[in-house]
Amino acid sequence: MGNKKEAYAVRLTTEERSRLNRQTVQGRIKVRQYKRIQILLLADENHANGGKTDKEIAGQVGVSPATIERTRRHYVEKGLEAALNEQPRSGRPKTISGETRAKITALACSTPPEGYGRWSLRLLADKAVELEFIEHISHDAVGDILKKTK
Repeated sequence: MGNKKEAYAVRLTTEERSRLNRQTVQGRIKVRQYKRIQILLLADENHANGGKTDKEIAGQVGVSPATIERTRRHYVEKGLEAALNEQPRSGRPKTISGETRAKITALACSTPPEGYGRWSLRLLADKAVELEFIEHISHDAVGDILKKTK
């Protein structure tokens, strides 16, 4: 198997390198993006200290070789923005709208039905369906909604 460094050689322009260096010291930046910046700076073959192997970069940045290869590939094939920014992740999209989440949260903050001292997750789920906020919802999903709203 060939060396990934050669297959996806990173050669940053002076402007790109300057931008990446600025981003690491300015304001708040997501950890994943910071690590991608480090990968690109260390992999840059145009810089005196750059052009490191994937193994060297992995040890220094603390990411897997697959992450390094993916970042190199995105830079070479799609450009700097694609290499830096989060790609859409797989997985099931959220099926409960923000409006429905707000209604369930408001319901949880309201007075519980007569005969109950407080809302239970099951009671909230049943009431949300009864009030037609949503067609069906589990008590676990109600718990997740409330957990995210604290």
